[in-house]
Amino acid sequence: MGGKRPSWDEYFLELARVVAQRSTCIRRQVGAVLVKGERIIATGYNGAPQGLPHCLEAGCLRDEKGIPSGHRYELCRGVHAEQNALINAARYGVSTLDSILYCTTQPCMLCARMLINAGVIKIVHQGDFDDELALEFLRQAGVKSVKLSARGEKEHGN
Repeated sequence: MGGKRPSWDEYFLELARVVAQRSTCIRRQVGAVLVKGERIIATGYNGAPQGLPHCLEAGCLRDEKGIPSGHRYELCRGVHAEQNALINAARYGVSTLDSILYCTTQPCMLCARMLINAGVIKIVHQGDFDDELALEFLRQAGVKSVKLSARGEKEHGN
């Protein structure tokens, strides 16, 4: 048995990267894993609502309208990975109070508000999405946010 055993943060973030592979978004593949007591309670990836055509089939509405990343979230066929993780937990009656979210990218403002209200206490993410207002809301709500590099090194946090 060689190699370094991953920390919990590295382990669950790696699982979020695997979950992201199920994404049907043309622009960005995102995966999220909700954890409580070092146990997975729900996962989610970004894609169209159940029963609707995925972007891979129908095309990207945001590309068609020339909407840049980080703007006009409502003009998207997809549900964000973080939202799907929360929805999946709710669907099966699993409490998200005091949970930790592992996500391949920083949550946007819409997701940050939902995560705050769902009782998520910490977010560990990786990726290039940048939404300073979302980070500020998380700080104000007392939700710890940590960005890890691909090698598991802490880059920033509150």
